[in-house]
Amino acid sequence: MKKQKLDIGKKTLQIEIDSLKKLKNNFPKNFNKAVETIVNCKGKVIVSGVGKSGAIGAKISSTLASVGTPSFFIDANSCSHGNLGMIDNKDCLIVISLSGMSTELKNIIQYSNRRKITLIAIVSKKNSILYKAADIKILLPEVREADHNQIVPTSSTIIQLAIGDALAVASMKFRKFDKLDFKKFHPGGSLSIQLKTVEDLMITGKKIPFINENRNMKNALKIISEKKLGVLIIINKKKQIKGIITDGDIKRAVQKNHNLQKLTIKKIMTKKPICVDKNMLAAKALSIMNEKKITSLCVTNKMKKTIGLIHIHNILAGGIK
Repeated sequence: MKKQKLDIGKKTLQIEIDSLKKLKNNFPKNFNKAVETIVNCKGKVIVSGVGKSGAIGAKISSTLASVGTPSFFIDANSCSHGNLGMIDNKDCLIVISLSGMSTELKNIIQYSNRRKITLIAIVSKKNSILYKAADIKILLPEVREADHNQIVPTSSTIIQLAIGDALAVASMKFRKFDKLDFKKFHPGGSLSIQLKTVEDLMITGKKIPFINENRNMKNALKIISEKKLGVLIIINKKKQIKGIITDGDIKRAVQKNHNLQKLTIKKIMTKKPICVDKNMLAAKALSIMNEKKITSLCVTNKMKKTIGLIHIHNILAGGIK
């Protein structure tokens, strides 16, 4: 019995895999036009459907919204009871249906046609009402459902979902939506933590331990004690970075000099400290710290002016590992 169950499970997957292969080999001709419509839409991309196709539509809408395309889902049945008012002329509409003949689709199709709202149909039946009414027709191949009766929406919904993902990914590419954009829409996810940048975690403003290069170590010791970061950033009159002093530099200097406080900062500082851009991933900054065996990095702009300081404690506190 166990083997029989395993065989059924594997056969189900194989049938669905074959369906995806069939979709790939019969890829919709109007795919490019659909992507262009989504990317150029001035309003929102509204996705609709009923039943299992509706569930797939909700997921597609969610994916579009998460990658930079404003979108929401409307159940086609609710459009007969007031929700058509949620659709504006600037929007474009994606309606998903296996048969394209569901009676619940009638009102939303008629509404979009009357208001000249661009209608993209994802449908498997060429002679259906939905196919004929659509401005852009995404015709999916007819596939074998995976159950033994061949009636349960399985393979058909798999290819609906796949074409929806393809539309979302292609739209994402042409919108030039990147990892940093993704992070903005997913602030609470584990992936967002790994996509945090130096700018998200760096110390800024008055918290940065600055000191002019012409001051002496007496002043330096006072500031490093006050800021409690174990590091000082040495700058010139133009506020350009000239060097850095760490607790380690001070300890080594004490061993060599009896009167450390009278020394100028220039004699103690490490010249040309490692600087990074604010858009660098915090994980990359941590990697540099580990490789160079240091605990801080200066954050500079194009004018070589320090705009922040990123400390290893900031990175670890931000959940970066």
